[in-house]
Amino acid sequence: MDIDLNEAQKMLQRTARDFFEAKYPMSMARKMVDDEKGCLPGVWREIADLGWLGLIVPEEYGGEGCSFLDLLILLEETGRVCFLGPLFSTVVLGELLILCAGSEEQKKSVLPRMCSGELLATMALTEGVSFKPEGITLEAVANKDNFILSGTKIFVPDAHWADLLICVARTKKSQNTEDGITIFLVDSKRRGFERNPLKTIDGSKQSEVIFRNVKVPQENILGPLDGDWPIVEKILQFAAVAKCAESLGSAERVLEMTVQYAKERQQFGRPIGAFQVIQHFCVDMLTDVDTMRLATYQAGWMLSQDITCRKEVSMAKAWVAEAFKRVALYGLKIHGGAGYMEDHDMSLYFRRAQTAASSFGNADFHREMVAQELAISA
Repeated sequence: MDIDLNEAQKMLQRTARDFFEAKYPMSMARKMVDDEKGCLPGVWREIADLGWLGLIVPEEYGGEGCSFLDLLILLEETGRVCFLGPLFSTVVLGELLILCAGSEEQKKSVLPRMCSGELLATMALTEGVSFKPEGITLEAVANKDNFILSGTKIFVPDAHWADLLICVARTKKSQNTEDGITIFLVDSKRRGFERNPLKTIDGSKQSEVIFRNVKVPQENILGPLDGDWPIVEKILQFAAVAKCAESLGSAERVLEMTVQYAKERQQFGRPIGAFQVIQHFCVDMLTDVDTMRLATYQAGWMLSQDITCRKEVSMAKAWVAEAFKRVALYGLKIHGGAGYMEDHDMSLYFRRAQTAASSFGNADFHREMVAQELAISA
């Protein structure tokens, strides 16, 4: 595995960094925390015009035809600025799911509009904190040529933006909880559909989504009826690694900010970086950031090559979840009281670390996945 960037990837990285530094500085990020949408329409339009919404979509569906690794590079840059727009939900939870499970007709109908920014999507999966099949209880009952969806999803990212919700529902009860899981494409304008925003510690836009007898045509089923759990598992792997890339970008920026502060902040007549304890903190931060990078890109490369990597994905997510929190905490300690102020960038990164740690499974969840792969789980 070679994780060095090629020239095209370096250009993508430079372009993305320049764009976000100019269009989405940290002053904007802090403002968007309290904004109802979380991203200005003009910024979102420019992101679409740059082709980033179709980065991993094949050219025949209106995309750029790049790899999952290229997407990780872009997401790393969004993490550096704590970006809050619906890029992650539309691309990772929307496009990847349709690419994995959609019919040719569904791909041709939906993907070009998602690549252009015309159609925004997200996945409605969780009903609590579980990422296992037994956590799916929202019912979809067959009724002639339709299915009637009833139940509630929570922590649905960017549902307030979404034109299309990709809802994971239970269409059959079975002793094997993996059986009877079906994915539906749900138009958010359908009757009986309600979205309620949730307050989050980092300002990310998540919602409770209520389905009250929402009628969905049978042709809107994504993948096989009653047999979609393996597809959901695969998307959760992609999403976990994508969240690792976001976290990596944030942690890298925290390290840069902290090292610079340690060089400039004077105490007892010299920079605080001259004190051994501060040096050791910074070294620990660098160690965490570098290992976050290696774990993330190893898992991302394996996913991009379609290599079975459940263990590597969970190892990466478990490590990154806790390493990002450590890096953010060290950053706060070195910045001192200033870092705890809401108008300081450090506080936003610290809050982002807490949220990212539990997204798509926390460290304990993924350690259990690794234990299962090692055949030592109870």
